[in-house]
Amino acid sequence: MQQLTKGVDFYHENGWVVYTAEYHLKRGYCCHSGCRHCPYGYDDSAQQKPDTPNGKTNDNGNL
Repeated sequence: MQQLTKGVDFYHENGWVVYTAEYHLKRGYCCHSGCRHCPYGYDDSAQQKPDTPNGKTNDNGNL
């Protein structure tokens, strides 16, 4: 991939790098990370998320 152009391929927001839809289209595929400007229609809110960071429970079945 060619060098990225600020304002075209990405911008900074609250200390984060946010990739634009144009960047994603140039890349050519969805990374399934729930990117804000995903042009491929991926919605990570539909993914099942664990209740704990590692998804594990203790020996009693409790979190």
